[in-house]
Amino acid sequence: MKRIFSSPILALVIGAAMRLFFVWKFPAGSGDTVIYDQLATNWLKHAKYAMDIAGQPVSVDIRMPGYPAFLAIVYALTGHVGEAARRAVLLAQAFVDLSTCVLIGALAAFLAYLSNEKDNARRAFLIGLWLAAICPFTANYAAVPLTEVWAVFFTALAMLFLAAVIARATGVSTLGQWPLSGSNYWLAAGLAGFVVGLGTLFRPEAPLLLVTVFLILAVVLLRRGEFQRLVLTIAFVSFAAALPLVPWTIRNASTLHEFQPLTPKDASLPGELIPKGFMAWERTWLYRVRDCYLVSWKLNGEEIHLSDIPDAAFDTPEERNQVAAFLDAYNEDLNLTPEEDAVFAQLARERTARHPLRTYLLIPFRRAVRIWFTPRIELIPVSGNVFPLMYMRQEDPVDQRVTILFFFLNILYVGLGLWGAFRLGRSPAARAAVSFFFLYILARTAFLTTLETPEPRYVLVCFPALIALATQLFLTRSPQQFLNPPQ
Repeated sequence: MKRIFSSPILALVIGAAMRLFFVWKFPAGSGDTVIYDQLATNWLKHAKYAMDIAGQPVSVDIRMPGYPAFLAIVYALTGHVGEAARRAVLLAQAFVDLSTCVLIGALAAFLAYLSNEKDNARRAFLIGLWLAAICPFTANYAAVPLTEVWAVFFTALAMLFLAAVIARATGVSTLGQWPLSGSNYWLAAGLAGFVVGLGTLFRPEAPLLLVTVFLILAVVLLRRGEFQRLVLTIAFVSFAAALPLVPWTIRNASTLHEFQPLTPKDASLPGELIPKGFMAWERTWLYRVRDCYLVSWKLNGEEIHLSDIPDAAFDTPEERNQVAAFLDAYNEDLNLTPEEDAVFAQLARERTARHPLRTYLLIPFRRAVRIWFTPRIELIPVSGNVFPLMYMRQEDPVDQRVTILFFFLNILYVGLGLWGAFRLGRSPAARAAVSFFFLYILARTAFLTTLETPEPRYVLVCFPALIALATQLFLTRSPQQFLNPPQ
């Protein structure tokens, strides 16, 4: 039995079976799926990165081009577009996600090596591979046409190269048979930057990886008196990261007459009102994705009812009446006007002035808790209703059990990752790499709390680090191993 589970092939087979189960049983879609499909279809048929507006393809920059390019390639290979090519897209994503599992195993082995666990590096790889392969939270996103699978893949690959750069900065000269010094250091740095650039083509916030690694390198290299190496590394990695964005930047400059290497923060279609006032008002109370379905994502498309807005959105009866009056006007034509948006902007200013800590501290904190500690069942047909316990046990026991199971499974993965980070942080050689992972998780979480829609899926790119760190708990270490880092 031990020999069976020591085979990486079995882990990959079980991981593939789980992903295929989600693909065949629970294929899903989202509002963004329609956008990506239009962009890919127009790109393939008309050689134009465009959305259909009034029956005509109009050039836009509302999404980064990586995922539409992936869809266009699959469409070209299959001879189908949209729904007809959906199964091929999801199968390709399942393969990419399995590749990510291998990268996570390699990342776990790398951390084991840094903490002087050379003999356990293979075991770390296997455990990391298993933990990644059976993780349902990343696996089920293979079944939906969104950027998550690719974003997690490029994040895991970039972390592997960036961890090598950090290891060399701390004085580690070799990684197994591969030297980290000399030209290999610059090769790892260049590949790290280039992979981050590729990841940015899928998710524009991917450069957060570079921000955090530069901070770690600054601390490590300045302590060692290597200021020149720090400057050259930052410049070289940044240059490599910018290379994949050059064609996209040139396209935006020539087609849209704007310098835009990333998608705009408030991306919109031409002539579409950006509801900045409405979004500012939401930031004073909205912290859970449920309210996005009931309010945010209905804007300019469906009626919004006052009963669907939580009481926390109103400080006074007058405020509630004011919002009710404007919702009545909005529901007549389902179109938010600039004047109505200005009213919500004023409400946001008043609520923030009244309770600044609520807007700038409490709501972001509640968003952070929600996006991390959640069942992550949004892609499977489960209601998510757990309470009242006895009523739901009688009314819908299967949904209740699945929700509770996924909730505690998510806590298990997060808890093991944090525990592994604490334990591995005692190793001097691994401390810088652990600090990089931990700082990236904090930075990304802080960034996500500023978005209009706090969706739990956006933290999935942190799971390669969490799983690699969790793996370290299953390796036996002696105090002497922590004190003798690899050279």
